[in-house]
Amino acid sequence: METQAGRLSPPEWLLSGLRPRSAPVPWAAAARAGVALSVPLAAGLAAGRPEYGALASMGAMSGVISDTADAYRMRIFHIAVPQLFGAIGVTVGTLVYGHGWVAVGVLTLVALVSGMISSIGAVASVSGLLLLLNAVVGAGLQMPEPWWLAPVLLTVGGLFVLLLSLLGWPLRGETPERDAVAATYQGVAELFAAAGTPGYEERRQEVTDSLNHAYDLILARRARDHGRRSPLVRLLAQLNVLMPLLEAAAAAHLYGRASRRAEIAETVRELARTITEGRDPEGRRTEERRTKGQHAEGQGTKARGRKARGTKARGTKEGARAQGEAPELTLPEPEGPADRAVDAALRHAATVVYATDPDPYQEGDRLGRPATLSVRFRATARGVLFSGASWRYGLRLALCIGMAQALVSLIEVERSYWVALTVTFVLKPDFGSVFSRAVLRALGTAAGLLVAAVLLAAVPRGWWDVPVMMLLAGLIPWFSAKGYAFQTAAITPVILLLSDTLNREGFGLVLPRLTDSLIGCVIALVVGYLIWPESWHSRIGDRLAAAVEETAGYVGCAFTTGDGRDRTEQVRRRRRIYRELSAVRSEFQRALTEPPPTGDRAAAWWPLVVAVERIVDAITGARVRVEHGATPPSGEEVAAVERQLRELAEGLRSSEVLVEVRAVLPGDEKGVLAPLRHEVTAARAIASPPRRERQRRSPAE
Repeated sequence: METQAGRLSPPEWLLSGLRPRSAPVPWAAAARAGVALSVPLAAGLAAGRPEYGALASMGAMSGVISDTADAYRMRIFHIAVPQLFGAIGVTVGTLVYGHGWVAVGVLTLVALVSGMISSIGAVASVSGLLLLLNAVVGAGLQMPEPWWLAPVLLTVGGLFVLLLSLLGWPLRGETPERDAVAATYQGVAELFAAAGTPGYEERRQEVTDSLNHAYDLILARRARDHGRRSPLVRLLAQLNVLMPLLEAAAAAHLYGRASRRAEIAETVRELARTITEGRDPEGRRTEERRTKGQHAEGQGTKARGRKARGTKARGTKEGARAQGEAPELTLPEPEGPADRAVDAALRHAATVVYATDPDPYQEGDRLGRPATLSVRFRATARGVLFSGASWRYGLRLALCIGMAQALVSLIEVERSYWVALTVTFVLKPDFGSVFSRAVLRALGTAAGLLVAAVLLAAVPRGWWDVPVMMLLAGLIPWFSAKGYAFQTAAITPVILLLSDTLNREGFGLVLPRLTDSLIGCVIALVVGYLIWPESWHSRIGDRLAAAVEETAGYVGCAFTTGDGRDRTEQVRRRRRIYRELSAVRSEFQRALTEPPPTGDRAAAWWPLVVAVERIVDAITGARVRVEHGATPPSGEEVAAVERQLRELAEGLRSSEVLVEVRAVLPGDEKGVLAPLRHEVTAARAIASPPRRERQRRSPAE
């Protein structure tokens, strides 16, 4: 009976998409969305032109979907740039409206451009999405005259969202960037708390994600902020000094004794609180004097004289604080090289966090400031034009849109633009699995249409649309955080209500929209997924091979001594590896949502992903121990490890199933590289199939 029930239950790849993700309610974003979509609608009703308000609300909905950045300056980029592309798209669509096969050809070309630019990055992906979506809407719906009115109204709606999202800028200023840095410090504190326990690996991945996010926020602004005294420089310096502390954490996890005590994690938490409050020792003491009055000033004088008595000594102490000296830290006495590394890195981080100078050690952008805008533009253009991946995705999207438009041109389909809209939303590989998105969109659309049917039947058109729109729009950010099916269920009734304001079709919109969505899902699945061989293979192996090869180079760089030692290059290599591994994890999560056999094959890679992460930690821990007194490994030991890693990378690229390799790594079992050799040997064993499986696959037997 249990077996039969198991056969009737939905597959895991579908259930994973239907499970709501655990996420807090984004109250601010929900409020912005409710106001942004309802106010234009109300303005249009008040002016007697509800269709104008509906178009502005559509532009606002695009802005709400794009409103994903934390930093205020980045919100300008994330919202304004996609709105520009959306305005271009609706202009092109309006100009080809009613031109039959000319419209089919133009939309196919727009789809090619949209797909190619989507490979650049997150903002470009949303920009390409809005370019194509608005072009399809403009070509499928008759827009109000003159031709420029629709793009203007859509842009005004999107800019209204931008205005609402920037209201807190004068009050909060640098808060998003500072909160990101503080969150990274808090994550490092939890990492030290988990050192030596099974929970360390999960905490380390969280720190990697947090560090990536913080660097992305700050370096994006650093490309335009060249002052050395700005608060941004101080935040960047505070982020940079985390690198030695993270490396020391790897050593503490493997070898630490005193560095695993609770005082270490609590000290890092105090640094996080200091960054969150945006204070330094002098500023904090001044605030205490202001709140406690004259009596507190006498107590503060006593406290400032802890190391010396009298007026002269107090003046010396104040001078030291003005120079940015950190308060004396009470840390456990180090008991070995790993503990000494943690002690030195933590004291160094405290000096920078408490310093009044933005960059006391003049470290600058140790991981590299982004290139100028013109240089990045040329590099991006070359990457798009000469990238096989961008051309493949552009051609897939163009083929699907061309097929959808040709189909609705040959067969009478009411409001046929919805078919191409569905294809556009589904065929976004950078947003997740195409197959699972098609299924989830069909389910989400059905749920959204059910809500829309009730509203269209029960709520009279007119001013009642305004509170209804405010409620439905507020659900979009909340449901978007829960998953794709939930986002689709939230967006569908909003689009239908706005479409009804433009066309006044009422309940008759519901069933055609469901039919159009199903047709679009089928086109995306067959033309954009099933007929392409790459859809049946995950990219985890290639990405993991790149990470392993980077790791091999890191081994050689990490143990270079003397004049050839490049500390900055070591840090950059380690950060590149963890970014590669973060991309591998993302690809792994995406592949798990694919149906069998792709999802099953992807699951088999997970042990090797974890093994490579442990190798990187072992390299870092060994290097930190060497820098703090341990005996360095011989060149032969380092070369043997590097060779094994390069062979592993080559094997991952050349075959999905590796032949068995017995990795023999000579060296001192009590030496600093002993744990690393064990991790490399384990990785080779994980990557290789069991002997009996290999024999079963051998043609000779």
